[in-house]
Amino acid sequence: MTAGTGDQWRGWRAAAQDALYAPGGFYRRAEGPAGHFRTSVHASPLFAGAVARLLCRVDEALGRPEVLDFVDMAAGRGELAGGVLAALPADVAARTRAYAVEIAERPAGLDHRIEWLAEPPRGTTGLLFANEWLDNVPVEVAEVDAAGVARVVLVREDGTERLGEPVDGAAARWLERWWPLPGEEGLRAEIGLPRDEAWATAVATLRRGLAVAVDYAHTADTRPPFGTLTGFRGGRETTPVPDGSRDLTAHVALDACALPGGRVLAQHEALRALGVTGARPPLTLASTDPAAYVRALASAGEAAELTAAGGLGDFGWLVQPVAVPDPFRE
Repeated sequence: MTAGTGDQWRGWRAAAQDALYAPGGFYRRAEGPAGHFRTSVHASPLFAGAVARLLCRVDEALGRPEVLDFVDMAAGRGELAGGVLAALPADVAARTRAYAVEIAERPAGLDHRIEWLAEPPRGTTGLLFANEWLDNVPVEVAEVDAAGVARVVLVREDGTERLGEPVDGAAARWLERWWPLPGEEGLRAEIGLPRDEAWATAVATLRRGLAVAVDYAHTADTRPPFGTLTGFRGGRETTPVPDGSRDLTAHVALDACALPGGRVLAQHEALRALGVTGARPPLTLASTDPAAYVRALASAGEAAELTAAGGLGDFGWLVQPVAVPDPFRE
């Protein structure tokens, strides 16, 4: 954490930026994100397998280039990049150049084929995949005061809040366009403009291929009236406090992030299109090959978790083709 900020009133964007990414911040800690919350990547290797199949679809759309790039944004400790390489057919893996983009130090023992970077490489051809990245791009929080005016929420390091100046400029225009707040005291919104800009910057690194952002999300017809800012620590949801001890996250307005040609799918739609169905194995397999039946049953359970309504299946997938057809359209 930045020294001397404990009693300072700041917007949530600056406070969360320090709490998550400054020296000593949450995402610099040795245990990594997996020590505090479980993503689709950690839930099952089926997720990496599905992403590998998506990379193969992109490969075909690109005409099987000599070098195929896979960029894993917010890579954690490289779990997804390693899983994708392991799941690729040998001929595709031989042409794949994998990058893990993360601010933390490269973990020991990571597959030597994965290049570890702090920023995504430019001019890539292939798939850029951002799993639970945009929800950790810090944003300002707005709240409506007693006079019906949307004001910036200020916060101290201990989590105490108060209202600051009225939202103005580009932030006010974003609210008006994407998350208009009625003049009812206490209504809140997260101003997603920095996420729109971060996504546009990431997509611009692709010369040709597909960019995908996966996150808990909402769209214009499902904006939550009091926002979604929250914290996670030790596997449990907790109060958002910007002291570096916990993850700070807010759901993403993926429809606002989408660039021309992009669209939002639910995770259960995207994964089923990539062969993750959750279908139970036939009971006849239990008598002919009990071990195979047990393995297939476990796989079906993992697939069901990844596609479950009310859980991971409700994640949004923002699919952004760059000079290739949308691989999710028939």
